[in-house]
Amino acid sequence: MAIKILPVAETQAELIDAAVALGDRYTKTLGLLTPPAYRKHASDGGLLVAVDEGEVVGYALFGLPKRSPHVRLAHLCIAKEHRGKGAARLLVEEIRRRHSDRLGIKAKCRRNYGLSDMWTSLGFVPQGEVRGRGQDGETLDGWWLDHGHPDLFADVESEALLVVTVDHGVFADLRGRSPASEAAQSQALEAGWLADLIEIAFTPQLLHDLRAIADTAERKHQRAASHGLRRVIPDAEAVASRCHELLEAARTSEVHDLPADSELLPRLQYVAETSCAGLQVLVTRDPLLRQLADVAWSVARVKVVAPSSVTLHVDELRQAQMYRPADLMGTEFRASKVSPGAEAELVAFFDQSGNDTGSVFAKRLQALAADTVVWNRELLRDGQGRPVALYAWAMDGRTLNVPVLRTAAHPLEETLARQLLFSLKRHGRECGAQAVRVTDAFPSPATKAAAGDDGFFEHDGGLASLLVDVCGTAQEVAVVAGEAARELGRAETALEAGLPAEVAGFVERAWWPAKVMDSLMPSFLVPIEPRWSTELFNTPATLLPRPDELGISREHVYYRSSGRRGESVPARLLWYVSRGSSYEEGQMVIGCSQLNEVVIDAPDALHSKFEHLGVYGREQVRAIARRDASGRAMALRFSDTEIFPRAVSLRRLNSLAESLGLKFSLQSLSKISDKLFQAVYEEGHRRT
Repeated sequence: MAIKILPVAETQAELIDAAVALGDRYTKTLGLLTPPAYRKHASDGGLLVAVDEGEVVGYALFGLPKRSPHVRLAHLCIAKEHRGKGAARLLVEEIRRRHSDRLGIKAKCRRNYGLSDMWTSLGFVPQGEVRGRGQDGETLDGWWLDHGHPDLFADVESEALLVVTVDHGVFADLRGRSPASEAAQSQALEAGWLADLIEIAFTPQLLHDLRAIADTAERKHQRAASHGLRRVIPDAEAVASRCHELLEAARTSEVHDLPADSELLPRLQYVAETSCAGLQVLVTRDPLLRQLADVAWSVARVKVVAPSSVTLHVDELRQAQMYRPADLMGTEFRASKVSPGAEAELVAFFDQSGNDTGSVFAKRLQALAADTVVWNRELLRDGQGRPVALYAWAMDGRTLNVPVLRTAAHPLEETLARQLLFSLKRHGRECGAQAVRVTDAFPSPATKAAAGDDGFFEHDGGLASLLVDVCGTAQEVAVVAGEAARELGRAETALEAGLPAEVAGFVERAWWPAKVMDSLMPSFLVPIEPRWSTELFNTPATLLPRPDELGISREHVYYRSSGRRGESVPARLLWYVSRGSSYEEGQMVIGCSQLNEVVIDAPDALHSKFEHLGVYGREQVRAIARRDASGRAMALRFSDTEIFPRAVSLRRLNSLAESLGLKFSLQSLSKISDKLFQAVYEEGHRRT
């Protein structure tokens, strides 16, 4: 029979007495607490019991301070004979669920009890220490379980070119009272000339390592010093899963003589936390971590580097952190650099034409590696490891040049070609480009077809596309587009306010990411549950890959009730992720798309037509139709989804609407003003 967690009211004397009796068994560790104190906590909503087959096997006693935004955990007690069944975790999770509005849970525990593994397993991280009030003056460790709310600095983005995390060894070099003799290379990270280029951050594992310092004075010194650095707090469950993946990969890697898991896991924890915090560079002098660099990159997309590598290659590391096509697709497709000497073996996978065949093609790839221009040569493989795409790129002023762009024969080749072109546009935008030029004279037919549909035009024997990064009036869009067009020797295009929706839709697709806000193209806000947002957009991110066809597709479909809300096509969509099962999920606008088609029909007909584009099963589409008086459902087919660099919280959404004197609904798809769309879009791309 499963353990049940029950709240205890002041009138439930039997449950209170059972908790008191259990607490009295462990007064040596919990301290003596009188029955009236239990009843007072119960009356304040601060007593939960764990019940197994009618027996109280554990309890949590906690307070809800009126002048403090946290939960104060006083007792977490499990009967010895019932430990290991998950009762403690269930009690803590129930506190979090009931009091998710609080910032987190605080607890204190004597250091000499040796319970740090228990607190860590429950998701707590060390947070300072105090001297106990007992006669022995034993040190009490502070523990903190964060509820994921943004703190005062959550909206402050780093202005540094590169944010890196550090392990304890590098941190001790920077902040310890007695740095190691090799600390000089770490200390170079804080050289004056790097002040605006690099920001140093730390993850929860550092706090565990600080707690383990035996010397009290040094421990306190380093803890105090940590307050001067940025702290990142990744999702604990995601970190645990990523750490497990890393451990499995390390054990099957070519790295020999690995230590026991107890010694290896703390190192891998740094990698997992860096990855799940959305960062990509971990700085360390640890030889073992450096040996595992390939594992860290292949599994978690984290570059494990020495301090000297950061200072020498800050620009290159920043580019690597920005450009992650495999992450964007969220599939089993994986991108990697073309290894020197591997050019010849790649030739057979990709079409060649004219005089660009065999060894000629291989030599052209080799020449890119030897060129004075630093070309990024990328190879994309599918889940079976087969090469499916090959491309190279480099920035030249404000143009992203692509001298090689090939796709291999594959069931998803056409879909992949469209995704690659869109990815190049996104990357060009991140680099500040105004145009993308594909100078490969022999791209595959699938690439040519995709380029024609995507606003590319013939240019000097290749293909080119404008990138117009403007969300504004037709005149503002036309000015920037004209600058880019002149650079390519193209005639300028005049735009006027009041463009028909169809024309505006074409402009916004061809000149992506342009948004012509004074056109007749409408905008809508679409609520979506986190589970569907994750499967459609990989946001919030999941550690499991999406189906390849879905993940690399430029088009998707979303189902809702058939009631019309003024939908028309083309239109712009803002995606609002509603609140999910845990507090950390949802209540934010994550991105936008272009709406291409609205179809109302019987559920089976809709599912058959759009099955390859969606994540709903047939029964789920039928369930939507059953809730509709007409017995039908609506399918929204949309494309070119753009995930915002920073999600727009519900609080910020409300603030933007209020400042514009506007209202909106989150109950269902609703039409919004273009002014609100523009304000949310700009907020999603705000850099400061």
